[in-house]
Amino acid sequence: MLVIPAIDLKDGLCVRLLQGRKEDATVYSDDPVSIALKWESCGAELLHIVDLDGAFTGSQKNLAIIMKVRKAVKMDIEVGGGIRDLNRIDEFISYGINRVILGTAAIENPELVKKACEKYPGRILIGIDVKKGLVAVKGWVEVTQVMAKELALQMQEYGAAGIIYTDIARDGMLTGPNIEATREMVESLRIPVIASGGISSIDDIKKLSKIKGLWGAITGKALYSGALDLKEAIKTVIRNG
Repeated sequence: MLVIPAIDLKDGLCVRLLQGRKEDATVYSDDPVSIALKWESCGAELLHIVDLDGAFTGSQKNLAIIMKVRKAVKMDIEVGGGIRDLNRIDEFISYGINRVILGTAAIENPELVKKACEKYPGRILIGIDVKKGLVAVKGWVEVTQVMAKELALQMQEYGAAGIIYTDIARDGMLTGPNIEATREMVESLRIPVIASGGISSIDDIKKLSKIKGLWGAITGKALYSGALDLKEAIKTVIRNG
């Protein structure tokens, strides 16, 4: 299992939100590039970047910062946040972003997912953000009537490279991940699943690493608050593996 540090961008700053609420933002750094270099120096192999402005508006406002991060680090980068057309996917891929994450588009424009997966096999991830079992979109502002597992199975058939499963109720709360729901998602799919939301300690990393087949786990606030040491987390996963 990969331990994947997260950088959430809002107005060019590195922030974390509580349960995705944009009014509950804590600024952790005004230099996302230095944060990315720090996580890479700790041994991270993959960086998760979300353009929060893009997630809320559908228009990426942090492209320049994302490109600076891409140039500064050697590790793989996955990017999401309001990416809702093929031109923007093309743009990110051309900039050297390794994987692009689609979320709202999976609900509102499944044809885009099909086309993107055909054009970039192995490079399109689907972000499934869940509130009480239902998928939320547009920066988690709108909750649909679509069940998470149902959408995941559909995206698997479309050729998605993997699923990022986020429990909204736990995101940014440091209350521990939803182990059972994550395990159920992993067992339901053939494609990789990345867990997100709620990681608060090294114990949570240990619990997640025991889910057979879980590909990765994204952590943000726990790293920024000092509750989790990235080097220790990566070493722990290697030992448990």
